[in-house]
Amino acid sequence: MTSSPSSPIVPHGVLYTMIRVANLDRSIEFYRDALGMSELRRETFPDARFTLVFMGYAAHPNGATVELTWNWDSDSYTHGSGYGHVALAVSDIYGACARLAEMGVEILREAGPMKAAPQETGEREEIAFIADPDGYRIELIGHSE
Repeated sequence: MTSSPSSPIVPHGVLYTMIRVANLDRSIEFYRDALGMSELRRETFPDARFTLVFMGYAAHPNGATVELTWNWDSDSYTHGSGYGHVALAVSDIYGACARLAEMGVEILREAGPMKAAPQETGEREEIAFIADPDGYRIELIGHSE
C-alpha cells in the first residue's frame, strides 16, 4: 500500500536538527552572533536534567531549526563518523567568511567553488565550511535571496 505525499501519515516537513552541546551559553552565543539565528523556544526538564534551545531565523519562524541539547551532566561528546553537517544559505559567502574569521570562528574550508558540478545543471556552487564551538561542521552555501 502506498500513500500520497499529501497523506496525513506521510511526513511533510523538516522541523529541526538536534545536536548535543557541552556549553549551552557558548553555543547560543555562536548561533546567535556568528550565524544570525535567534532563540525561538526553550524547554527545560529539571527532573531529566537537560535543556533544549531551538535556534532559527526570525524571518522564518516556522522553518527548520537547530535544537541545541544540553545534558547538564555531560561536558563533551564525540561526533562519530555518521554526522555530516548543517547547511545554511548566505548571500555573500566571501564577506560572511571574512566576518566569521574576524570573530575567531574556525574556517575549515575557505569560500570558493565546489571542485565538481552536478551533472544535472553543470553549475558549481560556492561553498565554505566552518566549525561551531563543539566542532560540528556547518556548510555555508552562496545563495541569493
